[in-house]
Amino acid sequence: MAATIKQQEQAHLDDVVSKIKVAQTKAQTSIDQAETDEKGIRDNFQNDLRLKTDSYAGMMETALSVRQQQQLLGERQNSWQHATNELATLKKLEKTPYFARIDFHEAGEPKTETIYIGLASFSDEPDRFLVYDWRAPISSVYYDGGLGNVTYLTPDGEQTVDVKLKRQFQIEDGSIKTVFDTEEAVGDQMLLDALSEKSDTKMKSIVTTIQKEQNQIIRDTKSDLLFVQGAAGSGKTAAVLQRVAYLLYRYRGKLTSGQVVLFSPNQLFNDYIDQVLPELGEHNMVQMTYYQYAGRRIPKMAVETLSERFSEDYSDAEKRIDTLKGGLSFFDAVTAYANHLEKENMIFRNINFKGKPFFTKEKIHEIYYSFNENYRLGNRLDGTREQLIKMLNRRISSEMRTKWVEETVQDLSKEEMDKLFGDQPREFDSADKEFQFLARKIVMQAFQPIRQAIVRNRFLSINAQFIHMLRSLPQIIDLEKAGISKDDWKASVNRAIDRIKAGKMTLSNVSAYLYLFDKMTGKKGERDIRYVFIDEVQDYTPFQLAFLKFSFPRARFTLLGDLNQAIFTKENSHTLLSELSTMFDPEKTRVVQLTQSYRSTQQITDFTRHILVNGEAVTAFDRDGQIPTVLVASDDHAALAATIKQIQQNNDDHETTAIIGKTLKQCRALSSQLQEAGVRATLIQSENQRLASGVIIVPSFLAKGLEFDAVIVWDASDRNYFEEDDRQLLYTICSRAMHRLTVIAGGKLSRLFETVPTDEYELSES
Repeated sequence: MAATIKQQEQAHLDDVVSKIKVAQTKAQTSIDQAETDEKGIRDNFQNDLRLKTDSYAGMMETALSVRQQQQLLGERQNSWQHATNELATLKKLEKTPYFARIDFHEAGEPKTETIYIGLASFSDEPDRFLVYDWRAPISSVYYDGGLGNVTYLTPDGEQTVDVKLKRQFQIEDGSIKTVFDTEEAVGDQMLLDALSEKSDTKMKSIVTTIQKEQNQIIRDTKSDLLFVQGAAGSGKTAAVLQRVAYLLYRYRGKLTSGQVVLFSPNQLFNDYIDQVLPELGEHNMVQMTYYQYAGRRIPKMAVETLSERFSEDYSDAEKRIDTLKGGLSFFDAVTAYANHLEKENMIFRNINFKGKPFFTKEKIHEIYYSFNENYRLGNRLDGTREQLIKMLNRRISSEMRTKWVEETVQDLSKEEMDKLFGDQPREFDSADKEFQFLARKIVMQAFQPIRQAIVRNRFLSINAQFIHMLRSLPQIIDLEKAGISKDDWKASVNRAIDRIKAGKMTLSNVSAYLYLFDKMTGKKGERDIRYVFIDEVQDYTPFQLAFLKFSFPRARFTLLGDLNQAIFTKENSHTLLSELSTMFDPEKTRVVQLTQSYRSTQQITDFTRHILVNGEAVTAFDRDGQIPTVLVASDDHAALAATIKQIQQNNDDHETTAIIGKTLKQCRALSSQLQEAGVRATLIQSENQRLASGVIIVPSFLAKGLEFDAVIVWDASDRNYFEEDDRQLLYTICSRAMHRLTVIAGGKLSRLFETVPTDEYELSES
């Protein structure tokens, strides 16, 4: 029987290969035709083009004729390019046209449909596909499920099909080596064969062996942060390269490989993976290491390399300082320092001319701080530059009357004079007018370096400002809390000064240096980059990640790593994802684990995932905090008193509070009660409303996607939440809390909390 299936499939394969060969001949003909046409157009161009420039109508006719020829050439060039790309794809397909087949039935359709999946799409007639690209929506069915009903995402929404057959092939040079049917996405045999192939210096594409979890990574288009946690060898990198290929396919025409950046651990890695995307028919993305990125931004400084970083013998104090500099609290401190420069402490330098100050630093300081407090750093700098250029222009007239200008004009040679006049007519009413003209030209030339110094912000001093920031940090950050003495910090600042004087910069300082510079100069990052991939993310500090997010403000991030390795171990007070959760919207964050063993949780997530019946499937990251509090009050009056008490405690602890009620009606009633009791709280009634500072009251349907330091679940009683359908809603409400979760019920607590183990919350009754 197996032989018969193999024979049938070989016959189908032979048919497809013969059609691919026909298409190759067609593509080659198109290439030849386009080349012939292009030569013909160029040859005829001279003969056809009648230059009629003696009249306006003639000029118009000539211009139109040139434009037509350009359009024709452009069209031929496009068709040549298209046919060349097509031929390259067809040559790949000829050897291995496809690697899988699925048979499925769509509800309402008369018969079962069969499709074959390969590296690229191929059709012999319009809309008749003999092979589907592995990235096409329907191909997702092959990777995502077994036999039976499988749902996949199409541009028109979700579609469910009944999968009848999954067949896999190993094809070499147009001949089927093996064929087998499977219920899973990728048969063990196929995976084993792929993995048992000898290792190579180049990574291969593994489109044929994508697993279900990897497929989720590849096709994710919603997440701003896709976090892939996986042990070594779990297929993170392979899945991510396939993800790049998928995104370039999905957003063809809107996304180019130049808008995708991969931060890789080292250059060897770049070399290892550089064949994967071309093999999948795509151009390589921009690839660099963080060290290269930093080094490129400050070419005059030698940035410490990773090997230098690890070979140095650090004292315990230096290690503690480095840990501090890598954290988000340090990023916040640099932000606070930069924002403070809007009011004072910006360091300026003189702009000199002929060895003397032309604009003194005091004058620049006066201009910079003359703008009102609404001016941000970037606006202040723009305003200062504008003012200095105006002053420079005003100084031209007075400078023209100085002795050195008079002497320079008198000493001009004929060549120098010709150069100054350029194309200008030399007819002047008087010798005085001619002198004025030449004097102005000479002064403007002499002032060019000053103009350049203004335009290039040379009156700022990033080095001096950075050192000033390091010296000021003990006033912003509690060094004692980080176990750092004032003397140790002072010594580290002196080391930084010595290095900067020698043109060197440590990795622990470079990110803060660049970030401060960007803030000072009002830079907003590279806005055209759409996707950023960071491999081995556990080797990055939260500061570096926050800086990259600032540097690529419009990009979606995919981070890959194994949190059990390297930097982010249990000694660190926060795990990586809890640091990241303050940078990215948790609703737009997706964590995919490519390992069975790794699971990390936090107190609130432990509590919330148990509200769901299948809560074990919710992935969380470990972040220590208080366990949630459940307050069961005897009646509604006592519940209100408990809520007021909790609000006061949250306010004392500087935690922003959201009180989330089930319905808008319940929220309105609570808002009135709190008002009567003299407690300030803002009621959010529509999604168009701005979130106010201080305590807010928000109905559950508006809470999705938001996050708050502290959440109070209002009226979590059994009469309010009793249906199974409410589980998802209750989970959504509770999962808005970042640090503190308080559940308040008047009367009996909702039965939906019975699935939460009692040791995961603190119960008190009043």
